[in-house]
Amino acid sequence: MILQTGRDHAGEKKGGNMTGIDLLGLLLGIVLLILGRKFFWLFVGIIGFITGFTLASNLLRGQPDWLILLIGVVVGVIGAGLAVVLQRLAVAVAGFMAGGYLALALLQQLGTEVVGMNWLPFIIGGVVGAIFMFVFFDWGLIILSSIIGANLIVQALPVASPLNLVLLIVLVIVGIVLQAGLMSREHGRTPVAPV
Repeated sequence: MILQTGRDHAGEKKGGNMTGIDLLGLLLGIVLLILGRKFFWLFVGIIGFITGFTLASNLLRGQPDWLILLIGVVVGVIGAGLAVVLQRLAVAVAGFMAGGYLALALLQQLGTEVVGMNWLPFIIGGVVGAIFMFVFFDWGLIILSSIIGANLIVQALPVASPLNLVLLIVLVIVGIVLQAGLMSREHGRTPVAPV
């Protein structure tokens, strides 16, 4: 489960009604899609929340929803606090969590599961995400926050399988363009992609 409920094994929405988790995912997705780089501490906090929520959901099956939500909030607040104090380290940690999340989300979209080693794709994706964020700080924030924001939005909406990939790609492009535009206004220059 990656910040979603009310879905079947293929990831399709059951019934078409939005749950509270869907609404939360939609809101967090929009924030990341538009402001992920500008408010990097919020990006780190949201990634911390998603990671805490996802891990608590998987490790504490059968526990009350409020406990799982509380764990997500606590991990998110810790992440946001670290981002303010230890910017580079926190962004590398967020890159690790974001890369791990994206690896699990990709496997879920493909309908694949690593039996007995669910942690391995998270670790591999996490290492790639941490390196990416450390090397390409601003662009890493823009790209990862756009991908994760778009994924959260698509997960929250009752979109059929062929259209969800198209919507995901469009939203990622929109997020990158919006955030690059905001960055260029801040710096008074045209954004240049990393080399």
